[in-house]
Amino acid sequence: MKRILLLGLALVPVALFASEGAETNYDIVQRTVNFIIFAAILWYLLADKIKAFFSARSLSIQAELDKVQDTLKASQDKVADAQKKLEEAKKIAAEIVESAKADVDSVKQKVATAVDADIANLNKNLEEMMKVQTSKVKKQVVAEVLEELLSSENIKLTQSELANIVLKKVA
Repeated sequence: MKRILLLGLALVPVALFASEGAETNYDIVQRTVNFIIFAAILWYLLADKIKAFFSARSLSIQAELDKVQDTLKASQDKVADAQKKLEEAKKIAAEIVESAKADVDSVKQKVATAVDADIANLNKNLEEMMKVQTSKVKKQVVAEVLEELLSSENIKLTQSELANIVLKKVA
């Protein structure tokens, strides 16, 4: 308010001495004084409301800015957390892949060992069955030959000779 009055007082002499001395009847001085008075009244009546409006507007803009910055910070935190989780997930995935590879290798070894053991058992069982079958075939052939010899009339064996042959065979 004081500034306006000082400005008005400084402009009044300039307006008064601005004429060249010609007797023209201009009302510039009255208009300038009226304008200064009008501006001073407007300033007096509206200054507090204008200051309050701009102060409130500044505060609302600051509040909006703070809200946006909080949202931005929260978003950045979420992005950082998501990146951390992604890194952890990548590490876990790598560990799972390595574990799966190790499990596959161990399963392959176990299967190979089991197959080798089964093959060895089958070979052993085959050999034993061949021995058993060979023994059966020999017994059958011996029984047939003995039957033929005993039933034939060309060869005469007594009971004691037959017992001796069987005892020699058994012993």
